[in-house]
Amino acid sequence: MTLRLRPQLILPALVLSGLFSIFPAAPAAARDRTDPARLSDITRELASDPYAGRAPGGPGEAKTLAYLEAAFRKLGLEPAGPGGSFLQPVPLIRTQLASDGRFAVSGPKGETVLASGRDISVISLLPVDRVTVQDAPMVFVGYGVTAPERRWDDYKGVDLRGKVAVFLINDPDFEATAADAVAGQFGGRAATYYARWTYKFEEAVRRGAIAALIVHQTEGAGYGWSTVIASAGEGYDVARPRPEAERLPLQGWLSADASARLFSAAGLDLAALRQKARSADFRPVELKGMRFRADVGVAHSRFDSHNVIARLPGRSRPDETVMVAAHWDAYGEGPPDAQGRRIRPGAIDDALGVAGVLETARLLARERRPERSVLFALWTAEERGLLGSEHFGANPTVPLERMAANLTLDILQTAGPARDVVLVGAGQSELDDLLAEAARRQKRTVTPDARPERALFFRADHFSLARRGVPALLLMGLGGGADLVQGGRAAGDAWVTAYTDGCYHKTCDAWSADWDLRGAAADVDLVVDVAGRLANSRQWPDWQPDSEFRSLREKSASARRR
Repeated sequence: MTLRLRPQLILPALVLSGLFSIFPAAPAAARDRTDPARLSDITRELASDPYAGRAPGGPGEAKTLAYLEAAFRKLGLEPAGPGGSFLQPVPLIRTQLASDGRFAVSGPKGETVLASGRDISVISLLPVDRVTVQDAPMVFVGYGVTAPERRWDDYKGVDLRGKVAVFLINDPDFEATAADAVAGQFGGRAATYYARWTYKFEEAVRRGAIAALIVHQTEGAGYGWSTVIASAGEGYDVARPRPEAERLPLQGWLSADASARLFSAAGLDLAALRQKARSADFRPVELKGMRFRADVGVAHSRFDSHNVIARLPGRSRPDETVMVAAHWDAYGEGPPDAQGRRIRPGAIDDALGVAGVLETARLLARERRPERSVLFALWTAEERGLLGSEHFGANPTVPLERMAANLTLDILQTAGPARDVVLVGAGQSELDDLLAEAARRQKRTVTPDARPERALFFRADHFSLARRGVPALLLMGLGGGADLVQGGRAAGDAWVTAYTDGCYHKTCDAWSADWDLRGAAADVDLVVDVAGRLANSRQWPDWQPDSEFRSLREKSASARRR
């Protein structure tokens, strides 16, 4: 399956080719609007210390679930989990590498110890007591991409059994120039799914590798080394019948400095290899004489976390659904920061998104019941790899083939009103047009993700539904700075930079009385508008003809014809 982003310019006033004539107008009475004070109050509660950073299976989960279930009950919504419950159990495993683990590479000039956190950051997703790797050969496999439809194979039949795969992050034309033959072959600067570390590790498993390491690069990854090491050796996965067949004993990252040193010790120029990897003629390169060693204990446990799912039942077509979703989890407690704070409260990421879902539910529940059902989903374990939404995708409580759309809120900006809304994954589906029309009613425009190379479209929970064919729309403040009423695009970019560099996944992602949530409230209003119109429509928005998801949706087309 090929996944790619195609940013497009979306004009303030679109020629809609009759699309919106098929969607009902808003009710005669003006809709209530999202209340910024409610967004603030919900976020402040969920980001408070008693919730302990809302880690899946952590000390704050029970309190979080109780709060969310009570909120849905108060709105008069029905439970939409299995067995008449608001909760869908998500079986997870948690692994934690021992802090005294040893990682090293031996070579012609002796042994180089790789310091955990400085040179290397790895996890294991296998429920074993210890991982030991003895003198495994290391093979550089470029970007680690096998894409027959693009006539691309970085592996060229290399046998990786018992070996360590070393990759570059992103995909082959991420750094391409006009002179490179690959330029544009993988969507240009817009990342494809081949760019994601999840794909690369899955491909390494298929190739028989014993471990896999990605050379870190901040621009290509979309985040710095501090984000990579935030896991501190902790891993999560859904519980699997045969995890050894689907997961590597060790997977993770090499820092840029450590990578350069190791390649140099093997007599290789990493910069030159990076350029060669942009050619379809690239062949894997063994780091001759270099052998990877690892010996680390693994603590592991199995537990159930939970998605929280509620339903506003449709009055005439209840088996058709529109989904509005966010993730409730954050990073729990971690090492103390400079002020001694350990709780990482996840206020903006994503308690504020949860507040947006609850506000959407409140506003839609006040109107006449829609024709279709509206499902409100609050996922667990997004920060651990989209695990809650992935479990739902594999075990849906409603038919996905009769889900009209998934609308996801993940990180809303707190800097005030904006003239536009930033759309991640622009150009993928007809939902873009619905959003543009809703924005026009607010006298706003839609701006595509300014940096699609960061692959944000593959890093939020909507992707678990999109990869199964459900048209999806992602509103995420990290997609680029909004055009703020006060300060314009520069101020919006400054907000994104300050948040991502300063507080993303850290203890300072905390609620603040200084937030201006009018812009966030306006974005939630867009979701209310789109969800409400879809829920009262007979239409099935589709992926665009050139979208890689369209063929997935077409497989279930017969279920939507009746």
